[in-house]
Amino acid sequence: MIRILVYVALVFAAAAGFAWLADRPGEIALTWQGYDYTTSLMVAAVAMAVLFIVLAFVLWLILAAVRAPRLFGGWLSGRKRDRGYRALSRGMIAIGAGDLKRARRFSGEAQKILQGEPLTLLLAAQTAQLSGDSAGARSAFETMLDEPETRLLGLRGLYVEAQRSGEREAARHYAEEAAKAAPSLGWAGTALFDDQATHGEWSAALTTLGSNLHAKLIDRATAHRLRAVLLTARGLELELSNPEESRAAAQEAAKLRPDLVPAATLAARLFTRHGDVKRAVRVLETSWKQAPHPELAEAYGNVRAGDSAQDRLKRAQRLASLRPGHVESHLAVARAAIDARDWELARRELAAIDEKDRTERFCLLMAEIEEGPDGNRGHVREWLSRAVRAPRDPQWTADGYVFPAWAPVSPITGRLDAFEWRTPTAALADDQRPAIDLVVAEEEPEPLVIEAIEPLAAGTAATRTTVPDEAPRQSERATPAAVEPRPVFSAPARNGGPQATAVVPPIPDDPGIDDIEAEPVDRLRVQ
Repeated sequence: MIRILVYVALVFAAAAGFAWLADRPGEIALTWQGYDYTTSLMVAAVAMAVLFIVLAFVLWLILAAVRAPRLFGGWLSGRKRDRGYRALSRGMIAIGAGDLKRARRFSGEAQKILQGEPLTLLLAAQTAQLSGDSAGARSAFETMLDEPETRLLGLRGLYVEAQRSGEREAARHYAEEAAKAAPSLGWAGTALFDDQATHGEWSAALTTLGSNLHAKLIDRATAHRLRAVLLTARGLELELSNPEESRAAAQEAAKLRPDLVPAATLAARLFTRHGDVKRAVRVLETSWKQAPHPELAEAYGNVRAGDSAQDRLKRAQRLASLRPGHVESHLAVARAAIDARDWELARRELAAIDEKDRTERFCLLMAEIEEGPDGNRGHVREWLSRAVRAPRDPQWTADGYVFPAWAPVSPITGRLDAFEWRTPTAALADDQRPAIDLVVAEEEPEPLVIEAIEPLAAGTAATRTTVPDEAPRQSERATPAAVEPRPVFSAPARNGGPQATAVVPPIPDDPGIDDIEAEPVDRLRVQ
């Protein structure tokens, strides 16, 4: 558009000039070597314009003749370069399609034509990777390190090769080099952070996490969660060797994420040892408001050593008042009431729990209540039998395995913050869920069913094993304390983490229907 405007302006100026000369006629006389030349002013102007045009055309011809060899050579090299880039493009397509034969052919052609082009090295490296030539791929990536524009690409390729070969130290070295060269490089910061967290280098991982947050490689909410997990891990590591630093780390973690139960229990435990019971109580109450948890209830009940069972019961009731109606609040008060031998209060708390929330722990607490006042053997065993068939309670799980305690890193995959508090078996449908109320059924008990917890996977259900009624009976009296979980399989631990174990309770004695009928059924109802 600008060129058109300039052209129109020049034409307008020339026309205006000729019009100006036409309005002012005159003659021009030239005497040269005895000859006199006379002409009008307009003719002289036109002649001068034509002369300038002819001179410009002649000059262009001379310059074109001088530059012709170079222009011809450039045209030929351009065709060759186009052929090289065409080979490079076809080679990349062959790599994506997995066509090793065509990838090799086009890679050789591109390297021959486009010497010094960085993309030819990438094509050669990917061709070597496709053919399984690890040494060739490493050589191509190492060549990229010599050029600043391809250095990060070479480091990325060498990191991938080191990962495939299981060379952890080499992979970490390449990630560190890439992170130093470009702090905003996503894969480098993430790889370095994951390696440090997996191998328990908590301080280094905290530093890397801060760098990743500054470079905006991670959002602030996720960064706060991961920082809280790392601080909790560091606090657990220093709990015995450096209690002061451990307490500071746990306190910061609990402030960042009050719903992180291990951070709250660690901070409370350390405050209690330091004699600061009020701060321990405050930390536990804040966490309980966010996420009620049995470990929080246990820590809250034992926050002051030497308290009586009645004192712990009052404390449990205070904690339950922070989240009234929650199932963990009822279970916490029931547990404290049983310890205080307040059986009626324990019954009322358990009766307030919805039927869908009556799990194995509910049945075991009912068994303890039945054992308490009179020690009725039949009713105790009936509740123990129901505990076997009841829905499972939530447990610490990671990567499909059940663990006895929380850990910052999964012992299975080494992933940070992999632990979840969840039910390890698939939830039963409402029409399949066994009904659990506070009255012992008078019918003949059904065959006991044990659910063996398999590694969790989407769309899979737990395996069931039916135990016949003719199972051998125990000669000793069954009590709630006798229902201890027994391992049915385990997964290898990693970095000293907890052993992954799926558990099922053993089969308690079946007292038989005669023993159950020996006592009035109504005594199990809530008064």
